[in-house]
Amino acid sequence: MDGKKPNEAEDSAEKVLVWPDLVYIEFIALIFCSALLIVWSVMLQAPLEEPANPTVSPNPSKAPWYFLGLQEMLVYFDPWLAGVVFPTVIILGLMSIPYLDNNPKGSGYYSFRDRKMAVSIFLFFWLILWVFLIIVGTFLRGPNWNFFGPFEYWDPHKLEALTNVNVSELIYMVWLKRSLPASILLREMWGFFILVIYFGIMPAVLARIGLKDVYQRLGGFRYAIFAVLLLMAAGLPIKMFLRWAFNIKYIVAIPEFFFNI
Repeated sequence: MDGKKPNEAEDSAEKVLVWPDLVYIEFIALIFCSALLIVWSVMLQAPLEEPANPTVSPNPSKAPWYFLGLQEMLVYFDPWLAGVVFPTVIILGLMSIPYLDNNPKGSGYYSFRDRKMAVSIFLFFWLILWVFLIIVGTFLRGPNWNFFGPFEYWDPHKLEALTNVNVSELIYMVWLKRSLPASILLREMWGFFILVIYFGIMPAVLARIGLKDVYQRLGGFRYAIFAVLLLMAAGLPIKMFLRWAFNIKYIVAIPEFFFNI
């Protein structure tokens, strides 16, 4: 021990007291949020309707708002992915954050400058992969789970002429002008090839180009877990874009074994 004074004696000028500085601001924010919720609840038309009739299903039939993100994910993925795998990955990913993020900066204080990548990734996935999906499911999904504009009339008889195709159908039937092979492996090899590139080669490429510092800081094993979690999360907006722009339904489609990605 060199006999120095504790840190509290040297940085007292930089301290901000919890009371009244922090609590006062939080209390003002609480008042504003409470007033906003009260006005919103009074103006919003949400009457208490009659008891549910088990013989009549409402159209659209929507989950509670906090589950609309999962319901919207079912448009792009099979139930085993959207309802089981992805929620499990989300939970495991959140649990792994303290073990993957070894950046000593930002401990005890909030700073975007010291944790740009971590904060940016969290905000992107929180806003895009959850809040955005809830907004789409709440305001833009109408009868028959069709997509409607913000001010478009929710017509229950609306029919959308969409022809979704799988990657195998796009390659063989559209590009090569031939029928699908009878062999499942031969038919879906292009989809598996895309997945191998995405999950097998892409992490190595990112470790050399975009995430070189992250790879050096985390090491090989933790970086591999981080990269797989990151790519799985990024797969949702990629799949949404493929469906909206190119009507791609599945990358790998094996309905014989109920395996579709």
